[in-house]
Amino acid sequence: MKVLACLSAKGGVGKTTAAVNLAYEASRTGARVLLWDLDSQGAASYLCRVDPSFRGGAKRLASSDGDLARIIRGTDHEGFDLIPSDFSLRRLDIRLDRAKHSTRRLRDLLDGVSDRYDIALLDCAPGLTLTSEAVIRACDALLVPTVPTPLSERSLEQLLTFVREHEPSVRVLPFASMVARTRLHRDQLRVLQETVPDFLGSVIPSSAAIERTASERNPVGFAHPRSPGADAFGRLWAEIADRLAASTA
Repeated sequence: MKVLACLSAKGGVGKTTAAVNLAYEASRTGARVLLWDLDSQGAASYLCRVDPSFRGGAKRLASSDGDLARIIRGTDHEGFDLIPSDFSLRRLDIRLDRAKHSTRRLRDLLDGVSDRYDIALLDCAPGLTLTSEAVIRACDALLVPTVPTPLSERSLEQLLTFVREHEPSVRVLPFASMVARTRLHRDQLRVLQETVPDFLGSVIPSSAAIERTASERNPVGFAHPRSPGADAFGRLWAEIADRLAASTA
């Protein structure tokens, strides 16, 4: 099972939208996909029409008898399951800090269901915390949505530094998110693609169809399959899959 995480040091960059849509696109290729909503706000759970709560909360997850299999839920889409959020995840850092081998805990939990899935995709809360460190150590690659603006570029630099300090072997795959048709975005995107290693070529546009998915509570590829947004997420997943295959060849 390949473990990926949608992570950003900055909020408001389209992280959850990307996580849900990439999980859906991966499932459309025939992969068995597990999306883990690690953000206490539960946005991914909401978009997938799953109740954002589970028995025991963060305390149970961080404990030695924590188990993911019992809290996995199906979604409306074949081959696409979800581990819902819980509001107690806002204290996951504290629970992990008290646990033995805290930064290995998430990987150990995922190993328990690795025979059931081809892809696990983690939707993480924004910021760089102990949970972020555990996520990085659990992953094969980090997917980093980046709006082509100076502040978003700065947060990407902070994340790259954080990864180098904690787990430099993990691959980081940034991609352009919420891209508008402005000169600022065009110029900044060119700089990112020319200067940031492994910056992906696929671009997720600022799109009305993508924005409507929050109220429709469905991936854009399902609700609006012929839209530019659906096409963009399909191309992005294909590029990510190619990078993963090349790294294991």
